[in-house]
Amino acid sequence: MKRNPIIPYLLICVLGIVLVFFLSVKGLGDAKEIAKEKENGGKEKVTEKFEPEAFAKQTCIGCHGNNLEGGAGPNLHGLGAKLGKDKVKDVLTNGTSGGMPGGLVKPENIDAMADWLVKLK
Repeated sequence: MKRNPIIPYLLICVLGIVLVFFLSVKGLGDAKEIAKEKENGGKEKVTEKFEPEAFAKQTCIGCHGNNLEGGAGPNLHGLGAKLGKDKVKDVLTNGTSGGMPGGLVKPENIDAMADWLVKLK
């Protein structure tokens, strides 16, 4: 049984041409999106709402424990009664000599984070 060896090569060639065609069409669509981004200065405005509780679960539990009741860092419950909002904002901004690093919270989110921490019971 001898088969013609040219048929598989032709099938692969046709498949390749079809694939190149579809990828070219896809590329044209992407080119329009890239052009839009360049018009905006390459910056796409993403306005995500800052969620202090979600941020704390991602960032703070490493030192302050799963329930923020203390660990390597102090208990954060009742912090508002102890320190007040201004001191909490200062700690979030500058950190402490006891190991709390400053700058973990972006400056535009410090007020929201401090409000949430002060209200934490």
